Amino acid sequence: MSSKKSAGTNLPYLLRDYGCDTVFGMPGVHTLEAYRGLNDAGIRHIGVRHEQGAGFMADGYARVSGKPGVCLLISGPGITNASTPIGQAYSDSQPMLVISSVAAVRDLNMGRGRLHEISDQARVSEPLTGFSAVALTSDQIQEHVARAFALFASQRPRPVHIAIPLDILEVKDGDDWKARAMPSVPAPAPEAIKKAAALLDAAERPVLLCGGGSIGASVQIRKLAERIGAAVIPTIAGKGIIPDDHPLAVEATLERPATQKFVEQADVVLAIGTELAEPDLWLEKALTLLGKMIRVDLDPQVLSRDYDPAVAICADASLTLDALLEAVKEKPKGAGFAGASAIADLRKTERDTLSPLEKKHVAVLDGLRRAMPANGMVFTDMTQIAYTGYCYYRCNDPKTWFFPAGYGTLGYALPAAIGGKLAAPDRPTAVLVGDGGFQFTLQELGTAVEQKLPLAIILWNNNSLAQIRDGMTARNIPTIGVNQHNPVFADLARAYGAKVAQPKTIEDFEAAVSKALSDDGPTVIEVFEKDIG
Repeated sequence: MSSKKSAGTNLPYLLRDYGCDTVFGMPGVHTLEAYRGLNDAGIRHIGVRHEQGAGFMADGYARVSGKPGVCLLISGPGITNASTPIGQAYSDSQPMLVISSVAAVRDLNMGRGRLHEISDQARVSEPLTGFSAVALTSDQIQEHVARAFALFASQRPRPVHIAIPLDILEVKDGDDWKARAMPSVPAPAPEAIKKAAALLDAAERPVLLCGGGSIGASVQIRKLAERIGAAVIPTIAGKGIIPDDHPLAVEATLERPATQKFVEQADVVLAIGTELAEPDLWLEKALTLLGKMIRVDLDPQVLSRDYDPAVAICADASLTLDALLEAVKEKPKGAGFAGASAIADLRKTERDTLSPLEKKHVAVLDGLRRAMPANGMVFTDMTQIAYTGYCYYRCNDPKTWFFPAGYGTLGYALPAAIGGKLAAPDRPTAVLVGDGGFQFTLQELGTAVEQKLPLAIILWNNNSLAQIRDGMTARNIPTIGVNQHNPVFADLARAYGAKVAQPKTIEDFEAAVSKALSDDGPTVIEVFEKDIG
């Protein structure tokens, strides 16, 4: 890494000082100056085939590494192309720094028809970000970057978009720029901990609902559950927060009626880092709770929305769980759900209600679980097998199953897996995508081949947008636009330089996944739904 700074903006060195080591993007005529110092600053650039891929890769990188994913995009179409992954990161509370060019200061909002011009580019991304700003001077670059990293460090993570005008990008600046001290996450108020501990001490049927905001506290959550005999139910974003084979673990089935009834009967519910949003519940109204609720979240708006908690704690999950562990009393062995059969009965009930299609999914998911090492990562798309998988694919750790729950976009899985694999190259990585979603971002096979990433890309092919088709059929609506003509995916994959497997049995599928995980590039493993079971 060179310590000599290039002419032009010193933004790359500033990003390096904040811990950035990777940037995802596609060079364009309006970002040339932003690329000048990347190599000298020691920042790796991952070239993509579409700006949407850059955003999803940054999202996957952030979810795995815990650091903000960074995109470098051109003005205009670069931002509009990336708006979907920015929205996904916003919905799922992921830190993403989007840096783009924009028209020169003299041309901003003037409507002169400049190349890539949007009348007000910052407003395009404003509803999808924690904040969207234009750096009108070189000094403002440093200010906005510091503001972004302060948000990432201490608040509910959201994407941030910083646009830099073309003339500002060309200014020699920032010799004295450096990362600033960051604020800490908030700690819980002692009085709130005291009230919460009293409720948990008195509880006979405590339940912990654990969302994506709690994954950094997985060790403490398990300790608390064991200490008070609490059932632990993860949301989709919290999947793996407790090992699925733990006797106090309920699978991520909060959307299913039997699990919702189980929660309804709890006398105390501790909800940690979760909105309890529609994709977690699929209810028209809020979850019915007969007991008292303790709510923990970094976002004060979440604490005051939809439910009436007995205790609301605006604080970091790890700090809050540490404080609760010191405050609660250890209950006798077998208290609460510990040693009881209620959780095992619930899990059996949920699995006994699987549909024939879901049973087919589970057979493949179990095969994938056997083929994947314990620390393996699975990045999934919006596809029926993934909907079954977020409930029933077995996870023993957080950050092993990734699903675009909130925004619910197609095309997430492949580029997000590329970002995740680049963040953790030693962790085996699989992609689970349907034939419809794959066509949104399959061009990023080129990136995966170029980076020589051993991805097991499981393409679940049912030759339709099956979830939408089934919804139309259930409502007696003609199945319009859902039975699409597919390409020959094997030929497409080979054209990009990827390997191909088309297993017909679960045993062959497992072997294909195992081989793909140790190969020198990606493998598309096409599984035809009609061939399974």
